[in-house]
Amino acid sequence: MTRLKTKIAALVLSMIAAGAGAQTLSQAQRWFTQGEFEKAKPVFKKLVKQSPSNASYNFWYGACCYETGEMMEGLPYLEKSAARKVINAYLYVSKAYYDMYRYDDAIKNLEEHIYWLEKKKRDTSEAEELMTKYRKGARLIRSVENITVVDSFVVDKKNFLEAYKLGTQSGTLEMTVNNAENEDVCIEFVNEMDDKKLLSAKDDNGNKKLYSSVKLIDKWSKPQRLRGINDDMSELNYPFLDSDGTTLYFAAKGEESLGGYDIYVTRADSEENSYFRPDNMGYPFNSVYNDYMLAIDDYNNLGWFASDRYQPEGKVCVYVFIPNETKTTYNYDATDAGKMISLAKLDNIAITQTDKESVIRAKQRLAKVTYTSKNKKNPKTEFEFIVNDNRTYTSLNDFRNKEAKKLFQEMTKKKSDLKELENELEGLREKYYRAANNVKKSMTPGILDKEQRVENLRAEIDKMTVRIRNMELK
Repeated sequence: MTRLKTKIAALVLSMIAAGAGAQTLSQAQRWFTQGEFEKAKPVFKKLVKQSPSNASYNFWYGACCYETGEMMEGLPYLEKSAARKVINAYLYVSKAYYDMYRYDDAIKNLEEHIYWLEKKKRDTSEAEELMTKYRKGARLIRSVENITVVDSFVVDKKNFLEAYKLGTQSGTLEMTVNNAENEDVCIEFVNEMDDKKLLSAKDDNGNKKLYSSVKLIDKWSKPQRLRGINDDMSELNYPFLDSDGTTLYFAAKGEESLGGYDIYVTRADSEENSYFRPDNMGYPFNSVYNDYMLAIDDYNNLGWFASDRYQPEGKVCVYVFIPNETKTTYNYDATDAGKMISLAKLDNIAITQTDKESVIRAKQRLAKVTYTSKNKKNPKTEFEFIVNDNRTYTSLNDFRNKEAKKLFQEMTKKKSDLKELENELEGLREKYYRAANNVKKSMTPGILDKEQRVENLRAEIDKMTVRIRNMELK
């Protein structure tokens, strides 16, 4: 009798456990359907551990991992369930491969997903939209631009512009925040002449568009929407106008984007007072994440752009690179597939630094503009002018001779002109160093002319320095 009771009790307990398990599975499926993947994941993890060959458990756990940011953990489970022909497993596997820049594999799995959807007479429209994006990625990975990334900085997203050390000749960038959460960010760009402004602002439908404004004596005109680039995209922001006054960089979301924000480039059509159709900048400037705020300092031959690829919440990585005079790309067919993906992702900037001398010079220019920018923000003195061993001036009020003071102000302006000319010359030399022989020949006269002007200015400043000292000593 005792043994019979024991068997009955065991049977009842197993039935209760089975019922509880079914209830747990049912709840986890509801969480999964409702998008509460964090709640569902531990349940499916336990189930797949108990039944490793169950295709559904593998799919649910792998999908939960993908949705909660643990893609590499979940991929083997998704691949296993796809091998067992779980329809949605093909979809998730394709998404994982897309995130890994394995576009051919992503397309193959998405094609399989669409095949089974059609066979079961289900809607394929969302999958077809994904396919367009996958094919764009496959096309762009074959034309990764060959740029040299000098350095990168991980900074707070809310003040990332502080990492941009643009020279004054390149204009200024300013961030405005329209909500307390620091999420509704708009960027304003003002050119070097301080007479033209480009900005992002919301239209009547709440979508960000790009506008321009010109300075009228001492105030800005009413912003006018830019023509030619606002219609086919949404959330246009982060404008920057190159020093040529024609080339416009900005970021936007749209059908042409690889991820969230992508960086685009366009040029002004002066005849139509409009802009040409923008081009996606491609890799490595863009990714499956948010990429934005490309700015170029032509005078120092340095460029910047920001991305939240592989960054925690609230952080972005700012990349500093050497701009190309004309776009050059890597040879896709002659480059190892893994290396090409790494070049596109910028997960190892060292492999972009093939010309060490160019990198050294670029880092020197970066250090120079960083130092200059820092001194502008934290000036200890107005200047430092040595009269003799016993007298050094740090303010215009220190001058005793009015003519010497006036001459010093003129000399200060000439020093500013000299610095600008030296930066231009350095940029030309950098471009000359990388140019083809036929291009070098045409660049030579311009470089020689600037070298002569630099030499003349230096001699003139030296003479003025001596005159100022003599005036003050008298």
